[in-house]
Amino acid sequence: MSIRHGLLALLQREPAHGYQLRADFEAGTGATWPLNIGQVYSTLGRLERDGCVVAAPDSGGREKDYAITDTGRAELHAWFATPVQRADRPRDELAIKLAMALVVPGVDVAAVIQAQRSATLTTLRDCTRLKVDAPERPTDAELSFLLVLDSLIFAAEAEAQWLDHCEARLALHRPAGTPLPRVPAPDPGAPSHTGQVPQGRR
Repeated sequence: MSIRHGLLALLQREPAHGYQLRADFEAGTGATWPLNIGQVYSTLGRLERDGCVVAAPDSGGREKDYAITDTGRAELHAWFATPVQRADRPRDELAIKLAMALVVPGVDVAAVIQAQRSATLTTLRDCTRLKVDAPERPTDAELSFLLVLDSLIFAAEAEAQWLDHCEARLALHRPAGTPLPRVPAPDPGAPSHTGQVPQGRR
């Protein structure tokens, strides 16, 4: 989630101060992505520097409001109009963990998968329980939360299926009791392929 663009979206509705923006952001996402106030004000500072927002003058010690500018509206419009690319998202820590578990001696990969599956199914159960109480005709704010909740449910379901797939592939690739292979030392003279997709795994 882009905090920068989330705050711009909220300021598109009306000017607001930092604490109000944090509360509105968390309400709109069901507190799925909690923010600390330092994140909010550091982001507002960068937005002000970039000409996307302007701060109202201080008024008697009260929190100053921020308002979106034409530059900020243009950036927000471009954000909404541009699809999110997989390359723009954070690295998948779970995929990296399983990949590393396969090449590190002494790691029980099946146990790593099972522990993750238990946590994933707990998340799925908790999100499903929240959805049961959803109103039939939600308000805009409630619908915003439900969309985020649906995303979490679909992601948890997909992750559980992927873990099942990993476990099945592991069983075919390495029968129980088979020792882990040693990882060969890299050839110092070999060209670097950092960031490239290995051949045959695209």
